[in-house]
Amino acid sequence: MDYNIKFVKDFIQLAANGYEQNWHERNGGNLSYRLKEEEVEDITQYCNFNSDYQSIGTSVPKLAGEYFMVTGSGKFFKNVVLDPEDNTCIIQIDDKGENYRILWGLKNGGRPTSELPTHLMNHEIKKITTDNKHRVIYHCHPTNIIALTFVLPLDYKIFTRELWEMATECPVVFPSGVGIVDWMVPGGRDIAVATSKLMDKFDAVIWAHHGLFCSGEDFNIAFGLAHTIEKSAEILLKVLSMGGNKLQTITPQNFRDLAVDFKVSLPEEFLFEK
Repeated sequence: MDYNIKFVKDFIQLAANGYEQNWHERNGGNLSYRLKEEEVEDITQYCNFNSDYQSIGTSVPKLAGEYFMVTGSGKFFKNVVLDPEDNTCIIQIDDKGENYRILWGLKNGGRPTSELPTHLMNHEIKKITTDNKHRVIYHCHPTNIIALTFVLPLDYKIFTRELWEMATECPVVFPSGVGIVDWMVPGGRDIAVATSKLMDKFDAVIWAHHGLFCSGEDFNIAFGLAHTIEKSAEILLKVLSMGGNKLQTITPQNFRDLAVDFKVSLPEEFLFEK
């Protein structure tokens, strides 16, 4: 594989950036990217098209025939930059959207991330709702976001409003808010369905006591979304650790004024008086 191909280089860079943020302990977290047609042409020479198909564990018919670069199950994010061919893979979905085959990567054996059903179901809904623009799904374990899921009600309206108040850029970066999935066993179809339903409305979904899923048009946008949310969560935890008594904050009307100047639409459901 030519690691100077842009999407490959960007994939590796995001993995390195996420590890540097301390969001990927051991084999925690996963990343996937849906290739563009011209990018498929760049990598076909490296692919083995004789590999066998395996079940995804769910059905994603809108992704039939699509190609993805994905981190491997049990692989460490810190090792992606050291040996991409051992820690990542390129897969293709079959013509029904029910199976995948590994075309490149995982040279020492293995399979794509255990969260593959969630990734692919998220990709499918985002392909539909963003007119084919979103291509990156990123799952990480940010410390402060996870901590908040133990002390805040698992209510997307409360989480969104609290995060928005911590930094002025937040309602601009994620104007649709954040979704919340109550704790569920990861890796299966049930949590994939729950997450994809929320991805219809949000670009970021928090898994209680576990981590964060973000969707974006490219690697910078997806990583930047996660980074912004986690920094806001860090500020909130510091405020709470000082007693949580805010002497001043950003008001609902302040948010409305911000929306006008930055030309974003902020749902009124988040602008309630406290």
